Amino acid sequence: MIKKLLFIFFICISLLARAQTVSSTQFIYDTASFASCHASTIVETPKGILAAWFGGKFEGDKEVNIYASWLVNNKWSTPFILADGFMGDSTRYACYNPVLFLAPNQELLLFYKIGPNVQGWTGWMKRSSNYGATWSASEKLPDGILGPIRNQPYVVGDTLICPSSTENTGWKVHFEYTTNNGKSWTRGPDLNDANPITGIQPAILRHGDQLLQALTRSQNGTVNETWSYNNGKTWAPLQQTNLINNNSSIDAITLQDGRHLLVYNHCSAPSRSPLNVAISKDGKNWEPLLVLEKEVSAEFSYPYVIQTADQKIHITYTWKRKKIKHVVLTIR
Repeated sequence: MIKKLLFIFFICISLLARAQTVSSTQFIYDTASFASCHASTIVETPKGILAAWFGGKFEGDKEVNIYASWLVNNKWSTPFILADGFMGDSTRYACYNPVLFLAPNQELLLFYKIGPNVQGWTGWMKRSSNYGATWSASEKLPDGILGPIRNQPYVVGDTLICPSSTENTGWKVHFEYTTNNGKSWTRGPDLNDANPITGIQPAILRHGDQLLQALTRSQNGTVNETWSYNNGKTWAPLQQTNLINNNSSIDAITLQDGRHLLVYNHCSAPSRSPLNVAISKDGKNWEPLLVLEKEVSAEFSYPYVIQTADQKIHITYTWKRKKIKHVVLTIR
């Protein structure tokens, strides 16, 4: 009986190994002008693949900028400053949490935050009409609007549904909506009161006609979730799932074949290792797919994931707060 169980186990492991392949893994840069980095984002454009993150002396330092790099011939270009923390005059604060997104009209958008801290940050954005060759001046978002807080928007018709959250009076999730790429906005209600269910940094998944799911980071020890039954117009109250969460950012996408992919730390706080990839058919039952990193007392965090037109999975994440790592997966 034991031999039979072992045989089945190794067959399952073998099938799982064949189901996914790591096509590429590399650091976006080896050395840089900044000591610390965090919170990367990545986007596919007709010009190529662009990544961005915030970097500086340390998180929260006023000289922290948004840096970016292009993937050219499978190598990343030298990082360059895409945005800084100047707020229209001599006032300067740290930058945080960039989100790159190619809108349906092909306008490339950069959302990010500026502020002395998370509680005091404000939402900002820049635009490019030529896929990132040149960029507009920084635009401050309206008061009370932060834009997508960490994960990419979801498109319904002409509307960008931006998953957002606040941390001022507890961790609360809400959604913001724009029908003109950020020129005007509406804000949905908070989906929780942070007592006891908390959440920030939601990631949106698609489940067929009208049904959406958003998974969030939390302080509850679990990934939390909310569902929409009308294509994101309204959302159910936030609730817990059975997925572990270590009080660190997650990311999730719906793949082209309809399955869902989750990148997260399968561990409890305060650890941020290992960093894991899981897959699901229904957004409820998740199967382990891959361990990206595992090292005791090290930090591998804040993943960002996209699927490109060639069906490959691109994941970027913080590597020990020193570098941004880029991994490409092929999943069958």
